[in-house]
Amino acid sequence: MSTSLVTVPGPSAFEGRTVVMSGGSRGIGLAIAIELGRRGANIVMLAKTDSPDPRLDGTIHTAVDAVRATGAHAVGVIGDLRSDSDIARFVRTAVEEFGGVDICVNNASALAPTATADLPMKKYDLVQQVNARGTFALTQACLPHLRRSDHARVVTLSPPINLNPDWLGRFPGYMVSKYGMTLATLGFAAEWRDDGIACNCLWPETTIATAAVRNLLGGDETVAHSRSPQIMGDAAAVLVAASADVTGRCFIDADLVRDAGVADLSPYGGAEPLEYDFFLDPPAAEE
Repeated sequence: MSTSLVTVPGPSAFEGRTVVMSGGSRGIGLAIAIELGRRGANIVMLAKTDSPDPRLDGTIHTAVDAVRATGAHAVGVIGDLRSDSDIARFVRTAVEEFGGVDICVNNASALAPTATADLPMKKYDLVQQVNARGTFALTQACLPHLRRSDHARVVTLSPPINLNPDWLGRFPGYMVSKYGMTLATLGFAAEWRDDGIACNCLWPETTIATAAVRNLLGGDETVAHSRSPQIMGDAAAVLVAASADVTGRCFIDADLVRDAGVADLSPYGGAEPLEYDFFLDPPAAEE
């Protein structure tokens, strides 16, 4: 993974802060964990991948090793986001290891870009349980500790609400789960504004070169037109460093890194034309 392009926030911006993240064994979650860890945060990750899978890169163990290589303290918890007892054990581990929770990152997500007629109810239930319910359950479990933090944040990897009929009708089952993550997070922001807990969503402008994109969304061709996970790591670092009054908003990764001073996004990769991510309308072609 390349070094960060973003120089702000600095290398000790999150010193002493503790991050709990769902997922993180690979891809976007791992990039975020590394970028927060290299800036001083303690990282605690919940993931199911205990043993290597030939279809996927990395396990919870290799992810922890990668974060520790930055000099950060990191702990991996093997568990399932659909299990309330696993979530409780996860959050308890963060508190026992590091004394609290300052930042909750709702990263884990199940992908199901499938038309309604073709989506089995078992898969529908899975994406709702992991995406919408998992976001709610993990954030709720972190809440008592977030209320005691002086820099409490919730970051959810979900899109802005786009009511364009094309997105509403493309794969409604998956759409409901992802918009559910967003609406829950915006609801948390409104509910906890007076508690000083900033809650925001973060979403990539383009598809990101991950195993999920390669395996489920077009293979190597789509990956070739996707940016590196590094851009999401950098964007998350910018967002986590923002002031507490930055809450109740949905951010796009490219906008955040540009705001941090990165004018040229080409080092993040992705051959033209870039593949825009789900739920985002590409800019209109210039005449």
